[in-house]
Formats: sequence, structure tokens, C-alpha cells
Amino acid sequence: MIFHSAKPSLCIAQISDTHLFATEGQKMLGVATALSCQVVVRSLQALQPQPDVLLMTGDLSQDETPESYKRLCQMISPLGIPAYWIPGNHDVPMVMQEVLQSDSISADKSFQAGGWSFVLLDSAVAGQTDGALSVETLAWLEAQLEAERDRPTLVALHHPPLPIASEWMDRIGLQNPADLFQVLDRHPQVKVVVFGHIHQAFEADRNGVKYLGVPSTCVQFEPKARDFTVDEMQPGFRLLTLHSDGSFATRVERVNL
Repeated sequence: MIFHSAKPSLCIAQISDTHLFATEGQKMLGVATALSCQVVVRSLQALQPQPDVLLMTGDLSQDETPESYKRLCQMISPLGIPAYWIPGNHDVPMVMQEVLQSDSISADKSFQAGGWSFVLLDSAVAGQTDGALSVETLAWLEAQLEAERDRPTLVALHHPPLPIASEWMDRIGLQNPADLFQVLDRHPQVKVVVFGHIHQAFEADRNGVKYLGVPSTCVQFEPKARDFTVDEMQPGFRLLTLHSDGSFATRVERVNL
């Protein structure tokens, strides 16, 4: 899919780990996830200029119900911008495929916009908290990158492919990062890799590629914690401004609940 923006740059909003339930008031670790997600969406609505694209990088449901995904559709509908999603370890891809489709929400896993190419990878493995990229997914990634060699590229997945200096979280990240790097290292047009899962902001560089983690829209995890620890930081989202020459800028925004 290709769509065009009249602006000289493209603004991408990334949200992740919404952990929504079928019932609006339900909480995860003390946070009403629907309420916190709604606050994030309203913050996105208030941005000037508005983002051009919304990326949702997994763990969108907490209870695996169709209703939780329908709730997400209703929440993001007022944004009126193209939205794309990938599953996380808490999600049910078959249900997502059925529910997360509308005039603005697409199940496409590759698209082009603003001179950039976007490739969305499924790193979720059924029944596991950690993630992996299948042989088929890696071959598809290779084909997508080969077909768009002249476009700067953003790759998205749920699980972090790099350690984040948090011992417990590093055990449940992407289990075959070397396989991913082998593909990415052959394609210098890849500029950015974004991911969720970690419930915190993160930034690192590897071989000229920027790797970016994003806060959850609900509960935050303490950075560099040895064991599972909830952080007191507010929920948030990431913005990326992408220029057609391959340069970009990014920042994390927090909201007040």
C-alpha cells in the first residue's frame, strides 16, 4: 500500500501495550487500562500538527477478547489517520485479523508513505512470553527489503531485539536476534527499528540503525531492574518525524492520568 502526504515530512505515532479488557473499568496492576489509553489518544488528538500514521506494536489486549479489540477501534477512530498493528504475546492474531480492520485500520504488514517503507513483523509465539521470528517471516522481510532498496525503511516488531539492561526483561525478549540482524545488516536502507513489550522508553544504536522502545499506554516497568518492578512513570507514546532523505527525529511524550 502506498499513500501520499503533502507535508515535507511524515509524523508517526507509536503506541504499545494497551492491555485492554472487554470491560472498561478493569485494571492491570492497579491501572485502568482503557482510561489510560483514552488519555493517550486524546493527547495524540491535541497534537499540532496531527500525526500522519499510527503504529500499534502489540499486547493490545489483556484478556484476548474480541470486545477488547473493538474497544481499541472505537478509541482510535477519532484520530482519523491510517493505523497499523502487530500482535504481541498477549494477543490473539486470528481475532485481531477479524476485528482490527476498518476504513482507517489496516492489517497490512508493509506499506509506503512519505518516501519511506514500513515493514511490520510478527514476533509473537503462541503460548510464550518471549518472542521469535520464524524462517518464513525472515524470508518475507528479506523480500520486502530487497524490493524497496531505495527507500529509507522503518521496521516494527513487538519484542526487543537488543538487551535493555533489565535482567528479567532480557530473558523474555526476542530469542533469535542474530537471525534478524543477519537480514538487516544486508540492507543499509533500514534506519529505525521500533518495538514494544518493555513498557519503558529505550534507545540504542547498532550498525547505523536506531533501536527504539516505547512506554506502555498503561503500566510502566522500571528501567534496569533485575526483577519485575513497576515504575511510577506516567504512560506515554513515541513520535517519529521521518524525512524523505532518510533522516529522522524522535521523542517520547508522557501523559498525566
